[in-house]
Amino acid sequence: MPVVGLIPGSSPGTEHALSGQIDRLVVTPARVLIVDFKTIRPAPVTEDGVLPIYLQQLATYRAALARIYPGRPVDCALLWTDGPLLMPISPGLLARHLPGRLPQ
Repeated sequence: MPVVGLIPGSSPGTEHALSGQIDRLVVTPARVLIVDFKTIRPAPVTEDGVLPIYLQQLATYRAALARIYPGRPVDCALLWTDGPLLMPISPGLLARHLPGRLPQ
C-alpha cells in the first residue's frame, strides 16, 4: 500500500514528509497491523538486532496510521523472508526510533 503525505510535526507549524510502501496492512475495528517484508540474511534473532533504519521506517508508518485510525492500537511487525519469521516490534522500541520531528 503506497503511503504519501505530510504528518504534522511535534512543533506547531512543522511537518514531516512521508513517502513509502507498506507491504501488508491489516485494519480491523479493534486494531491496525503493519507488516513490512525484509530480505536480509540471516534475519536478526530478536528485535534488538533490527537495523535502526527499519525501526525508524516502521515508527514513521505507525505515527501516520495512528492519525488515520485514532483510538485503535497500531501494531508493527517485520516479516523476514529468511525463515520465514514474523517478528512483532514492541511499541517502546518504535517510540525510541521515531524521528524527532514527529509527535508520539
